[in-house]
Amino acid sequence: MSLPTQGRVIIDTTAGEIEIELWSKETPKACRNFLALAMEGYYDGVIFHRVVPDFLVQTGDRTGTGGGGESFYGEPFEDEIRPRLRFAHRGLVAMANNGTKNSNDSQFFITLDRADELHGKHTLFGRCIGDTIYNVMKIGSMELDKNGRPLYPPKIKNVRIIDNPFDDIVPRITAEEKRAQQRARAEAMKEREDAERRKGAKKYVCLCSSPIFAPNSVRSYHVGYRDKKLLSFGADEDMDIDDSAPVFQKKNIVRPDRTSPHDW
Repeated sequence: MSLPTQGRVIIDTTAGEIEIELWSKETPKACRNFLALAMEGYYDGVIFHRVVPDFLVQTGDRTGTGGGGESFYGEPFEDEIRPRLRFAHRGLVAMANNGTKNSNDSQFFITLDRADELHGKHTLFGRCIGDTIYNVMKIGSMELDKNGRPLYPPKIKNVRIIDNPFDDIVPRITAEEKRAQQRARAEAMKEREDAERRKGAKKYVCLCSSPIFAPNSVRSYHVGYRDKKLLSFGADEDMDIDDSAPVFQKKNIVRPDRTSPHDW
């Protein structure tokens, strides 16, 4: 695979760094999408939710289930299949999809071996370089549960853009702005919880000091009050709670039996 690359990033993971060169000329949509999401901090904290030994490792879903993902464009974007970009060896980076054409979002995978069966089915947009391929192989050798999910999933810390071939990308929000928003939300939630605790403690003190309540009735009233006020916030009290388990639909690219080509 001798096509020249344009663009380079380093994915910093809990299993080590993964350095990737991009085929931005051949696959501009996929590379723009990947770089823009990286600028926004979209991949920060995302786990490698799926491993197929000797085949691939997969990530890019913020829900961590394999059923989520979104593109920078606001909707799934089209495939960019190039005949000269083939899954000829390990360390190749490509877009995951839901088994249908033109269904690319934020999820991507890295191959652990040659994968001829993926030719023409997935947009191949990058390759791992240097010794960082061994960190990919390390992820591929981790202990799995029965669903092919790492028991202790490695996580993407951040994506550093070393060489950006697109100087016109304008992220919807920068990674730093996103982190500031997350900090602000966490602080607001903490202040809210502290206020609720202070309010509950004040009520309890008032009830305990009142001569018309016996100790048992005070305790019963306080427990009921706590359950209603401290564990429910505002409009949440009126919301219907759905206890049903979520259904995750997006799963594909399965090699082991190769009995369902349409799922690759």
